[in-house]
Amino acid sequence: MKRKRFSEEQIIEILKLHSAGAKPADLCRQHGISETTLYNWRSRYGGMEVSDAKRLRALEEENRKLKKLLAEAHLDMSALKDIASGKVLRPAVRRRAVDHVQRVHGLSQRRACRLIGMDVSSCRYRSRRADDGPLRERLRALATLRRRFGYRRLGWLLDREGTKVNLKKVYRLYREEGLAVKRRRGRRRAIGTRAPLVVPRELNQRWSLDFVSDQLGNGRRFRLLNVIDDFNSECLAAIPDFSLSGLRVIRELEAIMAVRGKPVTIVSDNGTELTSNAVLRWAAEQGIEWHYIAPGKPMQNGFVESFNGRMRDECLNEHVFTTLAKARRIVEAWRIDYNTVRPHGRLGRLPPAVFGATRRPEEQRGGTLRSIGGFAPRPVAPSTTRAKEEQTQPADV
Repeated sequence: MKRKRFSEEQIIEILKLHSAGAKPADLCRQHGISETTLYNWRSRYGGMEVSDAKRLRALEEENRKLKKLLAEAHLDMSALKDIASGKVLRPAVRRRAVDHVQRVHGLSQRRACRLIGMDVSSCRYRSRRADDGPLRERLRALATLRRRFGYRRLGWLLDREGTKVNLKKVYRLYREEGLAVKRRRGRRRAIGTRAPLVVPRELNQRWSLDFVSDQLGNGRRFRLLNVIDDFNSECLAAIPDFSLSGLRVIRELEAIMAVRGKPVTIVSDNGTELTSNAVLRWAAEQGIEWHYIAPGKPMQNGFVESFNGRMRDECLNEHVFTTLAKARRIVEAWRIDYNTVRPHGRLGRLPPAVFGATRRPEEQRGGTLRSIGGFAPRPVAPSTTRAKEEQTQPADV
């Protein structure tokens, strides 16, 4: 603001001299002003006292401050409306908001920070974090290879490769790269109290059996017989076929027992294949306790039910099977990967075959008993209809 030569008090004193009879020309020459200025002073301050001038000056100053505050409030409201499209919570988002307000509305950095609610030191902070480019690329590669793995399991794979990364950092990169697994909507399940299953303390103490259904590309349905060792969640067999009778189940169990050994208990549901006279007679002859869960209570066979969910999510839903032979190859390859590579949180991030080998006394004494997951794909037990069905199927390309 331009500084005035005369204060209000001096102007009023000059006007009093003019009112007392002093000539305007003499006053103007004495104080170095023009007559126009003198008459302008008289129109504005004529008849006022010094106290009145001070009060007028105070009112003008207050009016100027109010106008300034009103203009700033309008500018702040305009800036806030401009950035009100989303939540401004994270520091990086707040820094971008501050830069936008400075660039578009011409506010200073301090005022923009005060408007956004951010500390100036936080706004001026520049990260000294090392470049995570190679880690991001490897994480994307693993997520592409294991599309149904979450950040924890991907972090375990990185740790297995020798990349020591905090799980929180893995989660941050996992979110920034947009690798979150899309949930598949399933049927609504009843919510209630669940009695925990007793976890076996050694191998072959309890096996679990269950069937899973799927279909080929032409719409023909087939089933899979899954056999799980509840101690280390190892998949002992995953047999796809169009027909799986009670006799076929017995042949598959005998093929597993020839390599693995005899279980103490087998748990299954009440399907007709598993409650047949042939199965009951075979279990009695082998001295195996066969336990049937209560009807409509799949949670009593939770180990194999959990495995079925993993198989459907990571294998069955990821492939289209053109033939039964192709389904057998893909399922067997996934089973071996599940047993020997895939980390399990319940087993201390170890694969089932590795976890079972560290707790098998036969191997510690140098025995020949090995994990079924470490074998090459073995042929399934022969069925009476298999040869005829494979002759009618087209060759797999």
